[in-house]
Amino acid sequence: MSNDSNKQDNIVSMFDDIAKNYDIANRILSLGVDTRWRKEACSKAIKLLQHKAESNLQIVDVACGTGDMILNWLRYTNNANITGIDPSINMLNIAKEKLPKDIMLIKGEAKKLDIPSKSIDLLSIAYGLRNVVDMDMALNEFTRVLKNGGVLVILEFTKKDKQNIIDIIASFYTRKILPLLGGLISKNYKAYKYLPNSVNDFLTLEELESKLKNLGFNISVKKRYIANLCSLIIAQKIPNANL
Repeated sequence: MSNDSNKQDNIVSMFDDIAKNYDIANRILSLGVDTRWRKEACSKAIKLLQHKAESNLQIVDVACGTGDMILNWLRYTNNANITGIDPSINMLNIAKEKLPKDIMLIKGEAKKLDIPSKSIDLLSIAYGLRNVVDMDMALNEFTRVLKNGGVLVILEFTKKDKQNIIDIIASFYTRKILPLLGGLISKNYKAYKYLPNSVNDFLTLEELESKLKNLGFNISVKKRYIANLCSLIIAQKIPNANL
């Protein structure tokens, strides 16, 4: 087994371990603002597909975790066909308890989606892209399954090259305070120590934007949230995109 496969398996195992306390940890550690970020992402994305709002939108939430993003898609759509995909079976089991029975939940990975090409109107991934070891393969898959004009929503913790004083304070929180609180809540200090490390190893918002443009996306929304802890990109697939 390759090093990348081992790394990916370890990340999935970590989320299996913290699934039970994942939601409460998120609410406490983000002071609840993560719910606002998800709502805004869904609202802005749906506006780009307003002409299709009355039809059965095909929506996929990748790395769906416990289903928080899917709950928001349900609030902003009517008669949408929504599928959640995640590699962690324990996270999916929590999602099943929270979501309506007609929501399809599938165990799977972002880098290999069992979805026909050009069949999806809207694909979202919230706080999951940096956990995909082969991110470029995942972005290629997102491009493949989206229809021409389809919308990609990415909420993620991105790093910033030049930090101001607020960024430094936020960085101290994520590096020192968050692992302690997260470890206390989840009983898994290692998992919440992983979060700031994964952010440092991830892209800047500008680097992510560049990758999407190279794949044939038009960037409709690019936004940093409080203290640059979180970034939102909403991109629309241009007809005749690379894949």
